[in-house]
Amino acid sequence: MTFANDYAPWILMFGFAVMGIGSFVKHELVTAKFGIPTLSIAGRNEVRAVYGGFGILMSCALCMALFNPTLRSGIYLTVALALGGMVAGRTISWMIDRKIDKWPLFYLLLETVCAALIAMAV
Repeated sequence: MTFANDYAPWILMFGFAVMGIGSFVKHELVTAKFGIPTLSIAGRNEVRAVYGGFGILMSCALCMALFNPTLRSGIYLTVALALGGMVAGRTISWMIDRKIDKWPLFYLLLETVCAALIAMAV
């Protein structure tokens, strides 16, 4: 029994679901912490797609993995890589701008921990 195998997938499944649903319901709450307090129709569409749809489907994939051992390692690897891509994007942005604000840094650290935990469960 390990945290990565037994708890991390459930925590990530719940976290992605909250992110996804919250992005549909409170889309401007997502972007306000990044200095974008209001969104155009196109901006709301982007948040709903990238945070909403992505989050809900990642949650569904993790749910499938929890109940289908045949798919588990592939799904966990895919989730780890997706989170790793977010970490890479934030890190590259930090390097280009030579600065990172508190919320992007918080999410960079959270995504790093989550990617590592789900990768350990592969």
